[in-house]
Order: sequence, then C-alpha cells, then structure tokens
Amino acid sequence: MKKTLGYVITLLMFCLVFILLSLTTIQIKNYVSFPDLLKQKVKLTEQVIANTSYLLDSSGKIFSEIYTPTNSIYLQDEEIPTILKEVFVLTEDQHFYEHHGFDITAIGRALLVNADENEMEQGASTITQQLARNRMQAFEKTYNRKLREVLYAYQIEKVWSKKKILSEYINTIYFANNTYGIEAAAKYYFSKSTQQLTNAEIIFLASIPNNPTLYNPVTSFSHTKERQERLIDSLVRNNRLSETDAMEWKKEIITLNVQKRIDLYPDYSTYVEAEFRELVAEKYGYKERQNNADEKTKAIVEKELDNQVQDLFKSGIYIHTALQPDLQSYAVNSLNQTLSNIDVQGAVVGMDQKNHTIITLVGGKNYHKYDFNRSYQAFRQPGSSIKPLLVYGPFIQETHNSISKEVNADAFCKGTYCPKNYSGKNYGTVTLETAFKNSYNTPAVRLMDQVGIDTAFSYLQKFHFQHITQEDYTLAAALGGFTTGMSLLEMTDAYTTFGNNGQYQQARAILKVTDSSGHSILEWGDSSVPVWDEPTNQAMKDLLSATVQSGTAMSAKFPSAYLGGKTGTTNDYHDFWMIGLTDEKTIGVWIGKDTPVNLKNIESQKLQLKIWKDILSK
Repeated sequence: MKKTLGYVITLLMFCLVFILLSLTTIQIKNYVSFPDLLKQKVKLTEQVIANTSYLLDSSGKIFSEIYTPTNSIYLQDEEIPTILKEVFVLTEDQHFYEHHGFDITAIGRALLVNADENEMEQGASTITQQLARNRMQAFEKTYNRKLREVLYAYQIEKVWSKKKILSEYINTIYFANNTYGIEAAAKYYFSKSTQQLTNAEIIFLASIPNNPTLYNPVTSFSHTKERQERLIDSLVRNNRLSETDAMEWKKEIITLNVQKRIDLYPDYSTYVEAEFRELVAEKYGYKERQNNADEKTKAIVEKELDNQVQDLFKSGIYIHTALQPDLQSYAVNSLNQTLSNIDVQGAVVGMDQKNHTIITLVGGKNYHKYDFNRSYQAFRQPGSSIKPLLVYGPFIQETHNSISKEVNADAFCKGTYCPKNYSGKNYGTVTLETAFKNSYNTPAVRLMDQVGIDTAFSYLQKFHFQHITQEDYTLAAALGGFTTGMSLLEMTDAYTTFGNNGQYQQARAILKVTDSSGHSILEWGDSSVPVWDEPTNQAMKDLLSATVQSGTAMSAKFPSAYLGGKTGTTNDYHDFWMIGLTDEKTIGVWIGKDTPVNLKNIESQKLQLKIWKDILSK
C-alpha cells in the first residue's frame, strides 16, 4: 500500500515538475526586458500640436483665425532664445542635463512631504516629466499617474536628445489664456514674434507656466511682474546675468498689447469654412464615398470628414481666398443701412467673372458668425431672374433668333396652366427685347414651350444647382416655379457665364491652401464648360443691358462701360431679386424674409436695386 502510494506521489510530482518546466519554457520564450517593454507600451510618435490656421484675403492679409481648440505656433529649436532655455532649466529643473527623466532626490523629498501631509501635494516634476504629462494629457494628482509619468519621461530620455526635449517643452507648455508655446504667448500678450521680444519680456513670459492661474498677466499682472524679478535674481545668483543687466531688465516697463483674435468679415469666413470642407471632401475621396454609400455608411464618412477637416485646421494651414475687403465692407454697409428700418432680411454675393472667384458675400442684415447664411444656405423661388438661364438663353441658342424676333405677349394656356403677365394685361406681339426687359410672363412660357422643357432644363444642368429635381420639369419653371428653388450664390454663379463669353466655371472663394512653409497642399481643379455660343451670349448681354437701360432695373442704372441685369419677383411678393454684371463683376442681391410673407408694401422701394447699384457704383 505504501509502495503504491509512493508511486502515485512520485507520478504526481513528475507531472507537476513537467508542468512547471513547460510554463517556465513558455515564459522564457516570451521574456521581454524592461526597456523593451517600455518601448512597446510608450509610443513616442511626433505630437501634433494644435496650431492656429488663417484665412487670407486677396492681398494676402489675414482676416480670420481658426483656433482648434488651442492657440499654438511651433518654433524650431534655433528660433527659441537661449536665455529662455536657461531660465526654464534654472527654475524648473536644475539637474535637467544630468538626470534620465526623473530626479530621485526630488522625488524622495516630495514623498516625505506628501506622507507628512497625508495627501498628494508636491510633484517633483522634471522638465521631461512635465512634457510627458502634457503628452499623456493626464493631470490628476495620484501616485498611479505619477508612476506612469516617470516611466514615460524615462522613455522620452532614451529616445530624444536633451535639446529636443527642451524644445518640445517650450513649444507645448501652457501660458494661460488658451495659449500654448512661447511663440503663441509672444503674439498673444505682446503682439510680437518671439524674435522681437526684449529679454525682459522673455523672462516675463517665462514667469507664467509655473502657475498659469496665479501668474496670468491679464488678470494678475503684478504677480507676474514680481515673479519675473525673482527669475532675474535667480539668473544673477547662478552667474548667468550681471547685476547691471539685471537692474536694466527689472526697470524696463512691461506693456501688454494683448492680441485680439482676428475675426473680420464673418459672412465670408463662414462660407470659406464650408467651402473648405467641400474641398477636403473632394480631394480626399470622401465625396465619392458618400455618393456610393447607404445612410449608415454616409454618417460614418461624415464623421471621418469632420475629423480630417479638424486635423488640417490643427496643422496650421493658410487658406488663401479671393475676398476683396473694401468691396465686402461696401456690401455689408449697403445692406445694413438700406434695410436698417425695415423688417426684412437680405443677402449679397459678388464674383469676379473672369477669374471665377467669389470676392464678396453677405449672409444677412447684422450678420454674426455661424448664423444662418442667406447667401448660400437659403433656397428660394427665383422668380423672373431664372428667365435668362432657362428660357431666353436656350431659346436663342436653339433657334438662332435675334432679340428683335417677335413673340406673343397675350394670355396663354396649356392644359390647366394659365399664367398671366404681372400687370394682368395683354401686350400683343412684342420683340424678345421688349418681353425680356419688361419681364412679361406669357412670352417666357411660350418660348420655353417652343424650345421644349427637357431642352431648356439641359442648360441648367451645366450649372451647380443643388436642388433641381424631375418634379421641376414644368412650364411653371419658366417663371421661377420650383419645388425647392435656388440660392443666391448659385444664381449669381450662373450669371457669370454672360460676362465670360458664354463659358461657365464654378466660382470659388478659396484660391489655394498652403502649409506653414508656403507649400500648396490643396486647391480646386475646376475647368470651364461652354454654355452659350458667341452670338447667343452677346444677345443675352444685350437683353440684360436693355433691362437696366430702359426696363425693370432702370433705377439701378449708373455710368459704366457695360451694365446689365435681371430682376425677379416671386408670387405673393415673397422674394425680390436683382442679379447683374459689369465688364468685371457679377453681383446678386436678394431681399425677403426667412419665413416667406407677402412684402408688397415694400415692392415700390426697389431695395434690391438700391443695394445692387450702391455696391457696383462704388
């Protein structure tokens, strides 16, 4: 029995040893050294600092800044003043060039203090640890976080040089007021670059990061100044500065010149951001993916596009636009002043027809950034302003008739559709020019009926109208009857064709997008398409000119080498339009209310013509 029991025990021991040996073998195979483990767990990819992006007008001047979500501008190491590096090392981490990411002596001292206080009070953070903390985005006061910070700092020291660590630290440290890095701080507090700062100003800024709340210059200037003087004294004690220079630096009067965020022309900048998103969608393939996706996938693609746009903004890009600031100011002032005492809204769009650019854009009366922008977000019935694009242009192009061709301006019916002229009168037989400049309705419907609805709409397909559907293919469209309608931007864009020899190319606000080094990274690649042949385009320009000279837009006339345009009024007086051009510019104006109501009481004032004339005549 004992012998049998011995065999069993021996067998069990053998099995146990075998299992232990097997597990040991596996562990040996999977063994990873501590440094290698740190390398696996701590990924030191280049940190993307949220830089400021800029919108530039046609002359290259910044008119708007985009912070997402912080204000930061990266400086190369050689651009960072030596005195700034010295003061940070001296005051934040005197053993910076000696330790391997953490200071054992300082940590021990902090542990004793914290144990005595029975809570986490002292941090004993080196410059490398502070950099690690910023990269980890972990700021809670716990021993667990502190341990992770130390390990992260240790790995940083193994991978990066002291020079790089200090440079990264100075570029990412917090300077209060949503400002990160020395260059952003210099521009925010003094409206200068770091290179333009005096030594006294540099030390003044170096005082902030130690306690950004206490040493915030905007709210606690005296505290910041006191710390600046203590830092200067510290430089003297450590033989980095002479007593004489120290006295001069302390005496220097520090005058803040807090930089206000540049945010001019909100109407235009709002549109530029929307167009930028469209540009990114097209160039990065999101648009194509959306076109071939179901609703669930579209939502995913939209989110990816949002992230892509934000990443580009954070990279510190420069968006070059066609904005003409003087014209923008004229347009905004004209709209606001003309409509100041009238309970209506309005919008303006202006384009350089030769360069296919949007040079001015007003989103509404007293517009504020990110409000509903009526220039491109409002889709309204175009009234008679659609006639040049859908009726007269197609008719002349298809039939090769001149503007002296006669047409019946009496009552018209086709089936149950019986439109009337605005006045309710019949005008007999008139020329195309007379019918056009006086905006008679029945001739327009007759002409569209003659050319064919499908043929007429084939011309609209060459433009960028977003909301035309098969339901719109009716004779009522000849007078502006659409299910959704058009935006002022779309209408003005289509009219540029008349000023560009019958060629159409979609007008853009964005000329190009460059990185901080000036390299182009994005730009539109649009090409022009022919819409009207030369005789048709000239005939249309003659019709538009006649409308201003002696037709419905006559009150907008002023001396000009060329002036042409078309008015539009919708049923029940909901909308008033004026779109027209000179030799260089195409301007569109819309007047109405966000919720359509009858505005016959202001019709006689011809507000849209006043604004149009006011802008172009200047």
